[in-house]
Amino acid sequence: MADEGSLDAVDVDELLDRAGFDAERSVLTRRQAEVLALRERDVRQADIAELLGTSRANVSSVESSARDNVEKARETIAFSEALSAPVRIEIAAGTDLYDVPDRVYDACDAADVKVNHTAPDLMKLVSDEAGDAVRGREVVAPILVGITGTGTVRVRRSE
Repeated sequence: MADEGSLDAVDVDELLDRAGFDAERSVLTRRQAEVLALRERDVRQADIAELLGTSRANVSSVESSARDNVEKARETIAFSEALSAPVRIEIAAGTDLYDVPDRVYDACDAADVKVNHTAPDLMKLVSDEAGDAVRGREVVAPILVGITGTGTVRVRRSE
């Protein structure tokens, strides 16, 4: 077998089959899935263009669109999970990030939902997922913290 990143080592159909790609159910086109599958194996855009009979610029555009679609799908899932989460906590602007874990733990206890994060881990997760809604220790824009029945924490801006 050839080195990873080499076209000789890559069977795109097999990669997509193994990953369970279904064009009927995916937000990605088959071409987008092909390009992502190859790029995730470190195949250069120029080599993908040659394989697919197109330009490197087109491969770049397809890859960019695919990554945008993946991000939109992730955002849609997070939104759906936040809406249906049994625990939802609105965190107002001006709240100290250090107060968030206790609010989450109290709400989870009341709903009999287990959250598997220590306070420092929960603060980091909230800060990371809230993006620019958290600056340092301060929540600067309202956020919604949702916890699914399985304990997954989802954070969204709520304004």
